[in-house]
Amino acid sequence: MFKDDRFRGITTSDLRKDLIAGITVGVVAIPLGMAFAIASGVSPEYGIYTTIIAGLIVALLGGSHFQIAGPTGAFIPILLAVVLQYGYEDLLIAGMLAGVMLIIMSIFKFGSLITYIPRSVTIGFTSGIAVIIFSGQLENLFGLENIEKKQYFHENMLEIIGNFHTVNMYSIIVAIIGLLIIIFIPRFFPRVPVLLVALIIPALLSVLVFPGKVATIGSAFGGISQSLPGFQLPNITVDKLLYLWQPAFAIAMLGGIESLLSAVVADGMTGKQHKSNKELFGQGLANIVTPFFGGIPATGAIARTATNIKSGAVSPFSGIFQSIFVLLTLMLFAPYASHIPLASMAPILMVVAFNMSEYKSFASILKLRTSDSLVLITTFLLTIFVNLTIAVPIGLLLAMVSFVRRISGVLEVENIKPDRFTNGEIKNEKTAYSCPKIASFTIHGPLFFGAADRFESTLSRSIHKRPTVLILKMRHVSMIDVTGEANLSTFVKNFIKKKGTVLITELHEEPLEMLKRSGLYDIIGSNHFFSDTTDAINYALQLIDVKKCPYCDKRTDCRVFKKVENSLTEETQAHH
Repeated sequence: MFKDDRFRGITTSDLRKDLIAGITVGVVAIPLGMAFAIASGVSPEYGIYTTIIAGLIVALLGGSHFQIAGPTGAFIPILLAVVLQYGYEDLLIAGMLAGVMLIIMSIFKFGSLITYIPRSVTIGFTSGIAVIIFSGQLENLFGLENIEKKQYFHENMLEIIGNFHTVNMYSIIVAIIGLLIIIFIPRFFPRVPVLLVALIIPALLSVLVFPGKVATIGSAFGGISQSLPGFQLPNITVDKLLYLWQPAFAIAMLGGIESLLSAVVADGMTGKQHKSNKELFGQGLANIVTPFFGGIPATGAIARTATNIKSGAVSPFSGIFQSIFVLLTLMLFAPYASHIPLASMAPILMVVAFNMSEYKSFASILKLRTSDSLVLITTFLLTIFVNLTIAVPIGLLLAMVSFVRRISGVLEVENIKPDRFTNGEIKNEKTAYSCPKIASFTIHGPLFFGAADRFESTLSRSIHKRPTVLILKMRHVSMIDVTGEANLSTFVKNFIKKKGTVLITELHEEPLEMLKRSGLYDIIGSNHFFSDTTDAINYALQLIDVKKCPYCDKRTDCRVFKKVENSLTEETQAHH
């Protein structure tokens, strides 16, 4: 169904880079997978299973070159609520149902909607995520104890402040060493996998120099299970599908949004383009298969994807190597990986957070002091203090309202006096002779719900007397929506009821089709649509019978008619 060119042209050197990146992000993914599983109310090994299976399927069948899939922090509130309300087995069913929904979304090409997310929303979201990642590592950086993870940012900050007296100087030393490695190793040894070294050296230091003084993966999460995931078939019934569709839909929407936003972040960091619908398909299939092995819902992980890119990933093979590495670690090297200090992971994730924050773009949008700045800061703050499900919709809503306000201001209704037409536009209004029997207007801008009422009211106010003919030049009307058509229809019908005639000129094909489908085209009359404004003027002059016009000084030689005729002659000569 989807063509995949992500694996073309890969060299041995690229595979070596992908292997290093996959191992590096795999080491980071192990404790994160366990921690997210515990916080979601399930056993830690299920987070590992999710990392292995979902990561592999998304890497093979997704639409991004660098996406790393697995359990994420954004899922925690939803998954925990499902577990508490329905239980672990029903969480698996909800995850599978969410996967089916994601595949349906990919088939109907909903993934392309991501292109309509404004940059202010994306920057606000990614910057907010960066703050969450950075602040989330303060606990490991300082080696704090008795920290209870909370749902909200400010609650976690209060936890850190309240337990700051438990600071561990050994953890700070390990973190500083890791940070120095990240900063200076690339300057002197650019080909060395710096993030991997930043994990290994602190691990050796903590084991050999001050054993037992710092928290490790093993001490914090109880070690890593060495058992393979077993296949299990959830008890799926019609009743369960009926009452689980709502949490499943929430999981699907959140997973789809986060995975696509993660892919967009990856595109921004690398310059490559993901395929949104293919990404949704890969994410959907991953969420269908993973529950059969006890795995929880997964999505594209922004932090791990960014770590993958910063580690030198070149292709989706990095995601494949990540899954293989986590599987091998689970089976063979769990005791060794358990010795990795959490403090050594803190500087890695903090640097990743800093790099993905796009602080320069954030500052530049903020300095504009426009509606985009408001969208940016609102999305940013909601991401930090609430969650993704609230931040993105509200950010999009604000952006939409801002866009509607701007675009509605584009609409202009310009009064034209018919004795000075040059392709229907006035040249000098002060010296023009206005015919009270013909009202002529040029419409500029889209006629849609945000401007339709303003269009009708402006047009009504502009017609002081009751003309016989109304000419609407609509060459500059790019589109007409249902609301715009309704307002135009109301105005036209009222004008016709008063024995008036409406002429439409130079209307483009798309808005013309809209009028035909709505029936307004037939109400106005097919012979009252003109491709040239000049023809409409001549037709209008025939309707008012200029030789019998009571408003002209010379009824047999209408000044309006002469002025129009002279103006059109001059225009024709100038054209040729």
